[in-house]
Amino acid sequence: MQSGFWDQLAGKWKQFAGEVRQRWADLTDDDLEYIAGERQKLAGKLQERYGLTRDEVNRQIDEWAEKLKV
Repeated sequence: MQSGFWDQLAGKWKQFAGEVRQRWADLTDDDLEYIAGERQKLAGKLQERYGLTRDEVNRQIDEWAEKLKV
């Protein structure tokens, strides 16, 4: 996804944090606060919480982000 998308997402993070939590339930409120709409931070937390590869994390994030309308 383009960086413009992530800039918009970061600006509306509180609105989308619930959707992130639904998709990846193992993320904590502290994780969501730390991520604050930044793709790299989201990827890192997903790798940490789920033990996924970087490629798998990026695939999941792209899949999720494509379904959003920001």
